[in-house]
Amino acid sequence: MESSNNSPKEPIVRVVDLTKSFGGLDVLKGVNLEVERGEVVCILGRSGSGKSTLLRCVNHLERPDSGAVVVDGFVMGYRAKGGKLHELRTGDAAKQRQTVGMVFQSFNLFPHMTVMENLIEAPRKVQGRGRDELVGEARALLKDVGLLEKENAYPGTLSGGQQQRVAIARALMMQPKVMLFDEPTSALDPELVGEVLEAMKRLAATGMTMMVVTHEVGFARNVADRVIFMADGVVVEDGPPSQVIDNPQAPETKTFLSTLL
Repeated sequence: MESSNNSPKEPIVRVVDLTKSFGGLDVLKGVNLEVERGEVVCILGRSGSGKSTLLRCVNHLERPDSGAVVVDGFVMGYRAKGGKLHELRTGDAAKQRQTVGMVFQSFNLFPHMTVMENLIEAPRKVQGRGRDELVGEARALLKDVGLLEKENAYPGTLSGGQQQRVAIARALMMQPKVMLFDEPTSALDPELVGEVLEAMKRLAATGMTMMVVTHEVGFARNVADRVIFMADGVVVEDGPPSQVIDNPQAPETKTFLSTLL
């Protein structure tokens, strides 16, 4: 399922007939979707609808039971040889995963490292890049997220919103082609949510391809090119915010949004 990525119409992400179960519970039930380059897609749905599992399958943190995820022409977690797919070894899968950045609910920063050290550690070790080059890139990203003055601070001295903005900058240091966000504001106090959403909004404006699992309907309405609503492991609605949020057709979508709006 490898393909050329020369065509501008080729989606950068293709999810094909994706299924995933945990202990007999079917979490994803044949999900199909595509994401174009530079597109911002927000994924809404109740807890347990399969949103986070979908994201984790996109960067192969979870291995699908069947189906495939193709990112930039490559099947995630596999290589094509002799007309068949062969699962990658752990190290090779990790290298492939560099094309997809991910920001989680929890910040997952290294507490014993400064902000700068958190940003440059992975590209220095995994990509073998030089410290001086990385420090320059890290400072530019910290400036973008409004935290340049915190480069020598330790995570424990930062607010939750600041830590999440550092986590976004850290993911961008690997120069990913797609960014995944798994409810990045859900662990934050309400007064800190806005600063993280603003950083994400600025990132979207740069043309970064983004898949965002969120309950922030206002962000989805204002920033997303498309909104997907998931329920019971399937995509129920998929369209522009004006359709899915402001004029939903499926009963599940209507009920969900009525509790938030």
